[in-house]
Amino acid sequence: MTHVRTLILGAGAAGMMCAGHAGPDALVIDHAKAPGEKIRISGGGRCNFTNLHTAPENFLSENPHFCKSALSRYTQWDFLDLVTRHGIPWHEKTLGQLFCDRSAKDIIALLRAEMGATPLWLETAVNGIAHDGTRFRADLTRAGTPVTVTADHLVLATGGKSIPKMGATGLAYRIAEQFGHRVTETRPALVPLTFDEAQKAVFAGLAGTAVDTRITCNGTGFDEATLFTHRGLSGPAVLQISSYWREGDSLALRLRPDLDLFAHLRARRSEAGARALATALAEVLPKKLAQHLSEAWALDGNLDDQSDAALRALSDRMEGWSLTPTSSEGYRTAEVTLGGVATDRVSSKTMESALVPGLFIIGEPLDVTGWLGGYNFQWAWSSGVAAGRAIAAR
Repeated sequence: MTHVRTLILGAGAAGMMCAGHAGPDALVIDHAKAPGEKIRISGGGRCNFTNLHTAPENFLSENPHFCKSALSRYTQWDFLDLVTRHGIPWHEKTLGQLFCDRSAKDIIALLRAEMGATPLWLETAVNGIAHDGTRFRADLTRAGTPVTVTADHLVLATGGKSIPKMGATGLAYRIAEQFGHRVTETRPALVPLTFDEAQKAVFAGLAGTAVDTRITCNGTGFDEATLFTHRGLSGPAVLQISSYWREGDSLALRLRPDLDLFAHLRARRSEAGARALATALAEVLPKKLAQHLSEAWALDGNLDDQSDAALRALSDRMEGWSLTPTSSEGYRTAEVTLGGVATDRVSSKTMESALVPGLFIIGEPLDVTGWLGGYNFQWAWSSGVAAGRAIAAR
């Protein structure tokens, strides 16, 4: 039997970040063959490691105030400073998103370096967790051999249910429930949405077509690109809105939100009235989409044939196009899990359980879900640091 001061389950972003701050005599375990696998594949292999605009408003939770303390005490600027100190070149993309210039592996190397001498046991399975009132006991299997580890502190950092092919299991939820914590409804988030077979046939010709949109659902909207796929809808706008969408909900798409479509069409009527209406649409929309709308909405005639009322009706239709996905691609492609361990029995300052002293829950397992664009990594850093510092202070 091995005893450590702190046992951290999960060698992902939050777990390794916590290990770098938890002080001596910690142990990190993971069932994967390598640490930080979700980091490695994130951002197209470049890792969108934080966002310059990170604020509590960028997160969904049953308690929207819970994330404020951790985010304010370890900010995006703190992590950016760490990245700079490690000599990792980075660049900013749209909307404050920061990426590595070279590879997401640079972030994994940073975290491993910050862990120092903290041991990491990979390919280690968790068979059971218990608490005797004083210490935690973890029954493990490592390299085919049963191993028991006891610890004063247990940190749940095993992620959520997203991307099961990488080993996601929802283990943290089960352990949290075992110790009396409530788990809110969990759903795939930051995920493409799909059509039924009939809808797929209607939109088949649009696969691969992207268009700038403002996409709105249940009172929330995002101005980013929407991508039509052979299964349904994807692209940044759709991934964002998927966290607010539920089965049966319709999406309102405003095409080209950067453009006053009515004013543009009126101007084009004055400049080139003999031009076909469908051709005029192709000047502001991708050709395939303009053709699809022209056929679906029976847009005949030239610009000269259109009254102001007709152009207004068309622009209104383009600014409120309603589409109703039937499902999502699920956890298979979801970037994160929406929902998780309810925060009502967890300290917002330390991430420690109010039910079991010494139990900490960080990162994705908690009911804190960020927008697309580096926000979920920042939550991993901030919550990991909060727990690590609290443990080190004891």
